[in-house]
Amino acid sequence: MNNEAAALGFRAHSGWAVAVAVAGSPTKPVVLERRRIVTAAAAIPGSKQPYHAAEPLDLPKAEALIRRCRDSSNRLAESSVSDIVAQLARKGYRVAGAAILFASGRPLPDLAAILRSHPLLHTAEGEFFREAMVRASEHCSLPVTRIKEREIWDRGAAMFHLDSANLQRRIGELGRSLGPPWRQDEKLASLAAWIALAESATL
Repeated sequence: MNNEAAALGFRAHSGWAVAVAVAGSPTKPVVLERRRIVTAAAAIPGSKQPYHAAEPLDLPKAEALIRRCRDSSNRLAESSVSDIVAQLARKGYRVAGAAILFASGRPLPDLAAILRSHPLLHTAEGEFFREAMVRASEHCSLPVTRIKEREIWDRGAAMFHLDSANLQRRIGELGRSLGPPWRQDEKLASLAAWIALAESATL
């Protein structure tokens, strides 16, 4: 086994996320794998939108529902990330870090305030599923890089000394070896993983 370093990138949505694994060098990345992982349990009603499901409930019941959904989502995410790490290890790769795409919003208020504001329900759910990926990565002892999605192209361009057009072309080409789908989710997750891989090389 070559024990080559790899990194994971995640773009989370409500109840699912796209994961991409990248290895290679900071100048020549290679995509090892991409997959869609489930982070909401079908057996729990409302688990894909836990804050929306909690909105009509009184506060103690809302807290209990969100806690139940969080525990379940964390377990699902941890299982999926552990499986990716183990699968890559069998192929001779050591996962050296993970990157998760985040929004650029302000810190959330308390639950009661969130449940009174429909826009905050969406914001809270975005954070809920992104944090599940953070916890899953930390569960696997992976250093975590949080990257604001609106800043990722500028961050990547600066890190890899490429202009925006060339960087986007390189990311587009990364998926050719795997074939479709290679949409915005996969492209952003792969760039996040590439950044995490480059950062791990400097530690």
